[in-house]
Amino acid sequence: MVQMLFSAVLALGLLVGLSEADAGVVARVDLSAQTMTVSRDGTVLHRWPVSTARAGYRTPTGSWTPKRLHRMWYSRKYDLSPMPYAVFYSGGYAVHGTGAVRSLGRPASHGCVRLRTSNARVFYALVKDAGRANTRIVIQR
Repeated sequence: MVQMLFSAVLALGLLVGLSEADAGVVARVDLSAQTMTVSRDGTVLHRWPVSTARAGYRTPTGSWTPKRLHRMWYSRKYDLSPMPYAVFYSGGYAVHGTGAVRSLGRPASHGCVRLRTSNARVFYALVKDAGRANTRIVIQR
């Protein structure tokens, strides 16, 4: 419901000349480039390499407001794998830290957006500061 309301407000804002930047924090994940660009109030703050879904898995495309945040989460689906600084945006999908830094910049996950843990910590703090309602996670091809 909140996501639908936010989308409606964002669409209305676009009609009256406001941009997506007015959403506060925007994390734009480019699946083809395997990067995440983080902006706040229209200013690009960070551009980081990520790992998204490898062959046989998928990272859903679309636009979401984060649903929940966990400083540390353990995947119930994948052998209690650690997911530090997890920002969940759709079901079990999250932006989170990883120790598998050699895989960053290419598809390697089960569908989540993986970041270097230090970058995930920065993103997590930005989301907490701005608030979930003022954050958008946009995933595109």
